[in-house]
Amino acid sequence: MNIQLVTKTRKTGDLVVPLFEKEEIPESARRQLSRKDRDFLRLYLKRDKVRGENVKSLLLPGNAKRILILGKGNKKNWNHRKARILVRRIVQSMKTANLKEGTLIMESVAQTATLAEKAKLLENTAAELVIADYAHNEYKETPKEGWPTIHKMQLATDYSADEKRRLLEAVANGVIIGEETNHTRRLSNMPGGDMTPQKLAAAAEEAGKQTKVKVTILDEKQIKKLGMGGVIGVSRGSSEKPRFIIMEYKHPDYKQAPLVLVGKGVTFDTGGLNLKPDKAIHEMHMDMSGGAAVIHGVAAISRLNIPIHVVGLIPAVENMPSGSSYHPGDILRSITGRTIEVLNTDAEGRIILADALGYAKRYNPRLVVDIATLTGAAMVALGQRVSALFTKDEKLEELFRSLGESSGDYLWPMPLWDEYEEDIKGTFGDVANVGKTEAYGGSITAAMFLSQFVSYPWVHIDMAPTMTAIDSDKLAKGAKGTGVRLFTALARHLATPSTEK
Repeated sequence: MNIQLVTKTRKTGDLVVPLFEKEEIPESARRQLSRKDRDFLRLYLKRDKVRGENVKSLLLPGNAKRILILGKGNKKNWNHRKARILVRRIVQSMKTANLKEGTLIMESVAQTATLAEKAKLLENTAAELVIADYAHNEYKETPKEGWPTIHKMQLATDYSADEKRRLLEAVANGVIIGEETNHTRRLSNMPGGDMTPQKLAAAAEEAGKQTKVKVTILDEKQIKKLGMGGVIGVSRGSSEKPRFIIMEYKHPDYKQAPLVLVGKGVTFDTGGLNLKPDKAIHEMHMDMSGGAAVIHGVAAISRLNIPIHVVGLIPAVENMPSGSSYHPGDILRSITGRTIEVLNTDAEGRIILADALGYAKRYNPRLVVDIATLTGAAMVALGQRVSALFTKDEKLEELFRSLGESSGDYLWPMPLWDEYEEDIKGTFGDVANVGKTEAYGGSITAAMFLSQFVSYPWVHIDMAPTMTAIDSDKLAKGAKGTGVRLFTALARHLATPSTEK
């Protein structure tokens, strides 16, 4: 999608105008219309008022210009979450109306107080436009008329000559964030047969070639040599050999310890010998969504030229049942030396993450963040609109809540009290991979398990609730792309001197 920034005085084609209930068409939109069309529109809206979140698509009689009016509901109920969804609704409505191009009248930018706020609003809008335009159609036969897509979108607002460069950069940055989010979604949407550990590693290498990211791939022999007994154990049942993906981007101006991002890369999860039920298994090619988010989160940070040092670690495996699979009751030795008592082979993600978190220690990290489609229990607790946030550091909890709100990758804190440690003590190994009360608090005991392998500032994100888009997300079916926007926001925060925060 080609996204352009234009002034509201510039004559354009078809218009997109979001309105609150009882709100008048803004003057900037009226200036685009002939007197005949203005009179027609005034009479039409007087008779057929904008209510709720309805959509009106009108072909104006004067110059055959189409105007798309989207209801924003009651202004009293407006919030930043609805603002993001509005942009996605615009894309959906344009496709329904068969509009390939449009001009979005952005009154809210002109009314925003500071240049930084204007830039943030334009960046978010550009990102959401790109994200909403994506659909995973590459396995379908292309229709004769092609897949519906938006070719060009103009963002019309007022800005000064001094502001122009900053706002153009904001739009370009939003496009980058949207593109990398969509790359993440594509990897997650790929069928398990076409996205094996080796192919996920190849995708990371390709992302590295397109950016300033160094990519190193460790094979099974190297993984064994490092002592990653968890990765080796989980991968034993599959003919697809494991890979350990290392991505590194270091800006020359950044002198502090690195941010380390760790992503779960289970490219297909059958549950192993503790086989998953039929209803749950067909989406398990998305169990590497955390790994995909790290791959393209690091790529986005590089493309945005954020002055930071970031490392991405992705243990990539398949969890399959076979005669060589690891068993319930097995004891696996992690890279840290701590042993893991396997009580359920379907709790494999935390086992491979334990090795990755142990490996992260060698970077003496400033902060480690892991992201994983780890537990269905997180979805039971929170639904499908927000990911679960775990940390023992109250300041990090507050920071990540804020970054989640500002980025659109929403997070909600869960308890990680010391008392829960009792639930994951092993009988024959140091740590059990499921809690003693497996039916209750599963996302908490999974996070507590991971905490046994860290010795640095750490945050765990269980993104299982936001793995796939739901109808209210106003996105195409399939992966949601959680993580990229959060990671870019985090990198910017860490790269900003404390005196400027």
